[in-house]
Amino acid sequence: MRIDIITCCPQLFESPLKHFIFQRAIQQQLLSIHLHNLRDYTSCKHGKIDDQLYGGAAGMLLMIEPVVNCIRALQKERRYDEVIYMAPDGEPLDQNLVNTCSLKQHLMLLCGHYKGIDERIREHFITLEISIGDYVLSGGELPALILADAMVRVIPGVISDASSALTDSFQDGCVAPPAYTRPYNFEGKKVPDVLCCGNHKAIQEWMEQEKIDRTKKRRPHLLKN
Repeated sequence: MRIDIITCCPQLFESPLKHFIFQRAIQQQLLSIHLHNLRDYTSCKHGKIDDQLYGGAAGMLLMIEPVVNCIRALQKERRYDEVIYMAPDGEPLDQNLVNTCSLKQHLMLLCGHYKGIDERIREHFITLEISIGDYVLSGGELPALILADAMVRVIPGVISDASSALTDSFQDGCVAPPAYTRPYNFEGKKVPDVLCCGNHKAIQEWMEQEKIDRTKKRRPHLLKN
């Protein structure tokens, strides 16, 4: 998978991309991520990329020219499966959407800033808009990292134990059951006996029931779907 990220704050990506799941995927040549600084695509000699909004609304908006210049330059080099804008009012990110995006080969992620981007970019260049929640951040960089992390970890071969990703919360429409490790007894709090009984059928039945019970309590809407 190749991910091209358009941003006015490329430095925000430097540390995360050198650690965790990204580093492993890049080292295994299963992923390449390329950062593109919007300031390299503006015609303003001082690197200006934002301007006031028409209509007198408060705040600043990313200018259309540098964004479109960057998108077009990248599209000349390759065909993208999706041009994704990380938008507060986009399609809510869930595991099904993550899984769908993870099957793509070439993705372009556009990170908004200030009050976002010119609407004409959304109308004519963006193919998918994704939101990580009903709240606003100072930019789309953190949402882009969240989307990338979620996608990368389900790419076959990135995680050494493939079954681990497949048993995560939301992969089967439920949240994951409680999990325990050593020691068996910590300050009087013990691991449920069924997990230590060696009866794999009983353990599986316990886990399935715990998944349902926890989903009913914490994410009941998942069961309605």
